[in-house]
Amino acid sequence: MKVRENLKLALRALVSNKMRSLLTMLGIIIGVGAVITLMSLGEGVQRYITEQFQAIGSNIFFVMPGSMEVDLDRPAYLTLKDAEALRDSSKTPHVLRLSPAVRRTATLTTPGEERRVEVRAVAPDYADIRSWYPSVGRFFTEAENSSGARVVLLGTIAAQGLFPNNPHPVGQRVRIDGIPFTVIGVMEERGGTSFGSEDDVAIIPLQTGLTRLWEMRTPSGELRLSIIYVQAVDEQSMGLASQEVSIALRQRHHLAPGAPDDFTIITQSDLIGTFEQITDVLTIFLGAIAGISLLVGGIGIMNIMLVSVTERTREIGLRKAVGARRRDILWQFLIEAMLLSLTGGVIGVLFGWSASALISLAMQGQGFHAVVTLSSVMLATFFAAAVGLFFGIYPAQRAARLNPIEALRYE
Repeated sequence: MKVRENLKLALRALVSNKMRSLLTMLGIIIGVGAVITLMSLGEGVQRYITEQFQAIGSNIFFVMPGSMEVDLDRPAYLTLKDAEALRDSSKTPHVLRLSPAVRRTATLTTPGEERRVEVRAVAPDYADIRSWYPSVGRFFTEAENSSGARVVLLGTIAAQGLFPNNPHPVGQRVRIDGIPFTVIGVMEERGGTSFGSEDDVAIIPLQTGLTRLWEMRTPSGELRLSIIYVQAVDEQSMGLASQEVSIALRQRHHLAPGAPDDFTIITQSDLIGTFEQITDVLTIFLGAIAGISLLVGGIGIMNIMLVSVTERTREIGLRKAVGARRRDILWQFLIEAMLLSLTGGVIGVLFGWSASALISLAMQGQGFHAVVTLSSVMLATFFAAAVGLFFGIYPAQRAARLNPIEALRYE
């Protein structure tokens, strides 16, 4: 019996039992739809994270105190003198600019309003390094930084929370942990990132933070930093710039050859690679959970095909009696099982695609888009076909092995 004839017979059998066929395909539809949706979310998360880090700047990296390899009993620090040493172009020729910074959470208050936000004490170069400038007002100057001026720039969310009725609060007064500051600008809206909202922050001069708010010093009396933002000359110089910074800091910290760093340099590629590994594992894990639905759907197909073989025993006997071979009967029921599974798979792909589109629409404001890739569609379709083939073999073999004489006498 030819494949075309088997397809016609399979279609006729499925159409004659529409409700049963639909219920049988339901497990495959849910399984494939879940696989497509979850894989599209995983791909979307990866792209979202990559875009967030690229928005920071492709030639920026961070230096932070401490390292996983350093003994916890020996606390490690980054100091203001470390940052000043990194400005020496003879030691770090591939560093374009840098901004030492202190990051702390503080309470900001205005008459009638109070808000807990992250306060960043940074150098004037911070705006150029991050390519992040005021939409209203101005950034502080080097003179204001050197003198420890009590001026502050607010993120858009912080500004709205503290001055709900004033979209341009330049010149207004705000207290940071009780100390009065003058608002000189509101930063451009940046949106949320993998580390939280960039807009719910306050930015003040570094010297102001170090001398008026948090005078943190090392045991030797040097002013401590939370992080140093470093901008390389260009993206191609990232490796050289980070190597120069590492050598300069090791010399500053008097680290012996072979001793582990007491600081950590984090580049965008490091961060993106780490997040991609995490999302890959989560995607595989969630995809495996969704694959259980495919397994359940396959069991459903096998169950219904066994029922179908029982119901059509006389039909099988009649076909064998008029010359149908065992392999003809085998392919008839195997094609029927695969057609059931593939039809469910196609509907499941459409279902998963629609679910991904709805999720993207719902999260459009956050800039997140679920991404349905061709590989995920092909993978889900392949598994749907494989499920139909695997779970259709036993019922097809059972039908093919029926004795035609006993089958014709079956009631």
